[in-house]
Amino acid sequence: MNATRSPCVALIPLRGGSKSIPMKNIRPLAGQPLCAWVLEAAAACPGIDAVYVSTDSGIIRQTVQSLGLGIQVIDRPAELATDEASTESVMLHFMEQVPFERLVTIQATSPLLTTQHLQQALTQFDRTGCDSMLSAVRTKRFFWHENATPINYDPKHRPRRQEFAGTLMENGAFYVTHRTVLQNSRCRLGGKIGIFEMPEHTAMEIDEPADWETVSQLLTTSRIART
Repeated sequence: MNATRSPCVALIPLRGGSKSIPMKNIRPLAGQPLCAWVLEAAAACPGIDAVYVSTDSGIIRQTVQSLGLGIQVIDRPAELATDEASTESVMLHFMEQVPFERLVTIQATSPLLTTQHLQQALTQFDRTGCDSMLSAVRTKRFFWHENATPINYDPKHRPRRQEFAGTLMENGAFYVTHRTVLQNSRCRLGGKIGIFEMPEHTAMEIDEPADWETVSQLLTTSRIART
């Protein structure tokens, strides 16, 4: 652990249940379990002092330990592993057991996340004095409310793409939360919120079976650096 800064740990929630894709978190993706992609990225990040997995599944525990990354596994109570349980409830349970000042909560369904993304985000977090941070991608699509009113542009002055700043959209890859924010608000975001902008291709998450092949191709053919 770097003694010159406050402890920073990563938490990857990996529950066993998944309605859309059974045992999704450990299903093979581009040659290794889905969760391995983000676990490797977090374990290699210099700014992260320790990596933890929270799970209710013995099979997931064994899979994580078999990767040989030195990741610690926290047993998650069954009531925190339901479809209704929030990520915040898992974070709060984790906070009761592990000391930290900054918590990086990472979603396994974002395997396009890299070590470089995490390290750059933590550097930005510290440099800008953030209390919490979310990852996002920039989209230059035009969005509308259901009542036919525009959200992010003026139709009377439709901008050209090269002149349009676009809109930042959460990609769900990770969140950074200071301990005091989680304690006081019981929410992953609060205080001074920062945004770490990631490349457009990282908007792709694995939520449905159709996403699997698309992300697999990105991982195997685009040669994304995973430093």
